[in-house]
Amino acid sequence: MAVGILLVGGFGTRLMPLTSETPKPMLPVAGIPVTEHQILAAKAAGVHTLVLATSYLAEVFTPYFGDGSRWGIKILYAVEKEPLGTGGAIRNASLLLDVKALGDEPIVVFNGDVLSRHSIAQQIQFHQSKSADVTIHLIDVDDARAFGCVPTDSQGRVTAFLEKMDNPVTQSINAGCYIFHPRVLSEIPEGQVVSIERETFPKLVQSDRAIYGYKEQAYWLDVGTPTALFKGSRDLIDGQYQAMAGSQIDSSARITGKSSLGAGVIVGADCIIDDCIIGDDVTIGNGANLSHCFIAHGSVIAPATILENFYLSPRKSEPIPT
Repeated sequence: MAVGILLVGGFGTRLMPLTSETPKPMLPVAGIPVTEHQILAAKAAGVHTLVLATSYLAEVFTPYFGDGSRWGIKILYAVEKEPLGTGGAIRNASLLLDVKALGDEPIVVFNGDVLSRHSIAQQIQFHQSKSADVTIHLIDVDDARAFGCVPTDSQGRVTAFLEKMDNPVTQSINAGCYIFHPRVLSEIPEGQVVSIERETFPKLVQSDRAIYGYKEQAYWLDVGTPTALFKGSRDLIDGQYQAMAGSQIDSSARITGKSSLGAGVIVGADCIIDDCIIGDDVTIGNGANLSHCFIAHGSVIAPATILENFYLSPRKSEPIPT
């Protein structure tokens, strides 16, 4: 068993305009929010209590997730009044966990903009087998120049955290899922802006602490841009499209490109929908033609509307940057 912290407080600047009214962890991917995918993964790995570390538009999480009972997991909420960085957010969220009472029970920390299909349970087992202070999920990429890289020794122990460089010494990068021993969290300063990647982890390595890399080359995607979000949604759809419960689709409508439709969506006659993400309770009028569009919850699209590369909500509309 384990407890967890999910970092969902970021502004999602790279995802604008999709995040102008919705925090990035609540954007739908294959019909459900990114955060819900992560909660399901946490539950499957044996996490029984999960703290959502929120900040931007924090008020939208509680109505959707509540106390977590729908997913069979206890959900708590830690709200940052001012952004504290990844390390500060983890420390702030840990205040809702009785860290001293956890003993050796692992604390799983997730980044809110990452979709991963690696085995968190096996990462926890690896962490415990090494009696590690921290275990970091690492993946190998074809070109690590766009990332900081994380070299390890023959036993999997992390030897450095290196910034972006033209000639990386390894193709292994930080994939954004960490297992902490409870004793480590108390060492992060409380109420201060701290970067876990640039400050906490390098200091732990320099102090010769037991920091390990768990390598598993599973599906992994940072959904931090509109292009990546659409890709993530397509990747998780099996078939031409996916429609959630309560959707009504006219038989003459054509839906392609692995589009995803939320719950309660109504699609009129002769509509064409290609490579789109459609939120809940959206009504699309007869003859509308949508291509590579993000349609937010509750939107109404007039008949014969033609949109391409567009973001649309009940309050605003604007092109999606390509």
